[in-house]
Amino acid sequence: MKILLAEDQAMIRGALVALLTLAKDQLPHAHLANGFEIIEAEDGEQALALLKKQSFDLLLTDIEMPHKTGLDLSQWLQSQSSTTKVIILTTFGRAGYIKRALEYGVNGFLLKDAPSDELISAIVKVMSGKRVIDPELAFAAIGEIDPLNDKERQALRLASEGKATSDIAKSLFIAEGTVRNYLSEAIAKLNASNRIDAARIARQKGWL
Repeated sequence: MKILLAEDQAMIRGALVALLTLAKDQLPHAHLANGFEIIEAEDGEQALALLKKQSFDLLLTDIEMPHKTGLDLSQWLQSQSSTTKVIILTTFGRAGYIKRALEYGVNGFLLKDAPSDELISAIVKVMSGKRVIDPELAFAAIGEIDPLNDKERQALRLASEGKATSDIAKSLFIAEGTVRNYLSEAIAKLNASNRIDAARIARQKGWL
C-alpha cells in the first residue's frame, strides 16, 4: 500500500507517519500484499509533482498548504480520472471546504482533532470503497453556495498573499486586465470593499 502524506507542518506530519506505521496491521491485507510505504510531501506543490510521477493508493492531505491546497490536489486527481483515494484532514470544518471536497470526489473528510482510531477506521472504509464524511459536516455543506468560479478563486488567493496584479497575471498566464476583472467580480459577488476584504470573507467561508 502506497500512501502520499501531504502536510506542511512537520510535527503533525511526523506524528501521522508514526501513527500509520504502528497501525498498518489494521489495514486491509489485500492492500498490504505488496508492502507498505509512506511518502511525505511538505506542501501542495511538492505533492502534485509526486502525484504526476508516481501512482498512489491513498492521498492523505491537509487543506491549507503553501502553493497548492488539498482541494487543488483533489481536483487535479479528479481531472485525471485517478483511482487514488483521497482523505482530507483539516482543522477547519468550513462548509465551503466540505462542499468543494464532495464536488471533487474526496473519499473522506476528517477533522484533525478526531481520535486516531477514527482515522484508521476511515482509511479501512475508504480503501474498501466507502465514503467517510461526518454527517453534520456534510449537512453543513448543503446550505451555502460558493459564488466564486475557479479563476476568480485563484486570483483572489494570490491577491490575499500580497501579490500585485502583474504578478498574479504572470502566475495564471493571463492579462493584467483579466486579473482585474476576476478580482472585481469576486469583490462584487462577496459584497466586499476591496480584494483583501473579499479574500477574508472567502477564507472564512472556506471558499478560498
